[in-house]
Amino acid sequence: MNLLGAAAETQAQRHLERHGLRLVARNWRCPGGELDLVMRERDTLVMVEVRKRARSDYGDAFESVHGRKRGRLIRAAGMFLAAHPEYARSEVRFDVVAVDGKGAVDWLKAAFESN
Repeated sequence: MNLLGAAAETQAQRHLERHGLRLVARNWRCPGGELDLVMRERDTLVMVEVRKRARSDYGDAFESVHGRKRGRLIRAAGMFLAAHPEYARSEVRFDVVAVDGKGAVDWLKAAFESN
């Protein structure tokens, strides 16, 4: 992970915490995937993909979480739940947080579903 990516994750985490979410895990890795942030919002486990885009001419940060990336995130979430049975009964939501080149944070709740 580069320093810009780590700074974006920290900024995203702080933004979500200001909105009442609690950190469960950061940079959780498994074979074939990684979860940038795993947060808790009441009874919901929130899998957060953080995207840093310095320039918009390469496309929207939300658009960059395409089908293949979504599949990896869904598989990683399943592996996280298997490794942490205490969360097995939790609802799971997939959010995307985009941090732009000026540091503005944009949070898309329920960016996609796992089915």
